[in-house]
Amino acid sequence: MSMEMQVSAPAAKGFMTSYLEALALVERLHRLLLDVIKDEFERVGVLEINAVQALLLFNIGDHEVTAGELKSRGYYQGSNVSYNLKKLVEMGYMHHQRCEIDRRSVRVRLTPQGRQIRDIVSELFSRHAEGLQSRGVLEFEGIEDITGSLRRVERYWTDQIRYIY
Repeated sequence: MSMEMQVSAPAAKGFMTSYLEALALVERLHRLLLDVIKDEFERVGVLEINAVQALLLFNIGDHEVTAGELKSRGYYQGSNVSYNLKKLVEMGYMHHQRCEIDRRSVRVRLTPQGRQIRDIVSELFSRHAEGLQSRGVLEFEGIEDITGSLRRVERYWTDQIRYIY
């Protein structure tokens, strides 16, 4: 065994503890994000839409996408994407249209009302980004480091899933 591959038991245990802590933090941050969005919508008096639906509208933005594309991006685990899309269409936040090429596929895009919701979320995120920087919570380099690390974990997990199948 090479020297580089040897990891002491305490170091391995320390890494495992930190890894589990990071996993729990990612999970908590996602729930907190939904709570922050929910609170913002209560503050501005938009009560008919939930945080997951608002995040869907934000992530669709100016694009036209299929429900399958949204599901495959994996942003909405633990929520029923099809149900939320249906509700957003019913409430007038999205247009939907059958794809000309594949009639089984439905494409969705935001209505002007949906773009208003997207803008509320966008303004919220802009305020947060500005607050994180101005209060010294996080600098540009710090957010770049976090994003890079999370992307590497995402690639590692994606590779693990691919190797299973």
